[in-house]
Amino acid sequence: MFRGGKNKMPRIDTLVGHNTVLHGDVHYRGGLHVDGTIKGNVFADEDPESVLSVSERGIIEGDVHVFSVVLNGKVMGDVHALEKIELAPNARVIGNVYYNLIEMAMGSEVNGNLVHKVEKRADGAQSSPKDENPAT
Repeated sequence: MFRGGKNKMPRIDTLVGHNTVLHGDVHYRGGLHVDGTIKGNVFADEDPESVLSVSERGIIEGDVHVFSVVLNGKVMGDVHALEKIELAPNARVIGNVYYNLIEMAMGSEVNGNLVHKVEKRADGAQSSPKDENPAT
């Protein structure tokens, strides 16, 4: 998928275990892996290397604002991926997905809008979205 053929797993600095339920917003830096449930919003700090991964058992009930996401679980809220989002076969999003680069596996589901973010160029002008297949 986004791993460039290296089969490299996202880095994990923080783990929310399967039997864990967190209530409240989560702010993190580095890699956050969710096997449990977060009832609140998730924010990555100003680190472009920050990655959120959500396993098939993971659930987030809130909005997500991160650089990169590998989602195989469920998010009930909007997902804002500044860099890229990978929706694995068990991914479910009940909300809108805002992305720069997206990869969707067969079986993934988005119950909301897919919104491509328009990139701003160095000269301040906005570049138009790249040729994309609207069916993806």
